[in-house]
Amino acid sequence: MLNNAKKAPESKRVLPATSQSMAKGPNEELWPGIDSSFRLVVLAALRSKQLLRGALPRIEADLRKRRDTSIALEEVKRGLVPFTVMTEDEKNGTQVKP
Repeated sequence: MLNNAKKAPESKRVLPATSQSMAKGPNEELWPGIDSSFRLVVLAALRSKQLLRGALPRIEADLRKRRDTSIALEEVKRGLVPFTVMTEDEKNGTQVKP
């Protein structure tokens, strides 16, 4: 079979504002406390899991229109998800003397 239909020209993919801001890495002004894309993904995933298990959103969101992942990302962006960054010594339980 021959397909004589012409292909539609490829359009440039437009990323949402959050994706565009993360294209070159997180910006401290836009993402408070987030120093790497990996940290953002892990933090948003953990918060999304909490929402999935029944935690209440910390922002006003229509749960019928927004998914847990987008709510979690917005909460992280607004600085509403508390977290701490541990050093290797803190993870291992050893204390560093000043």
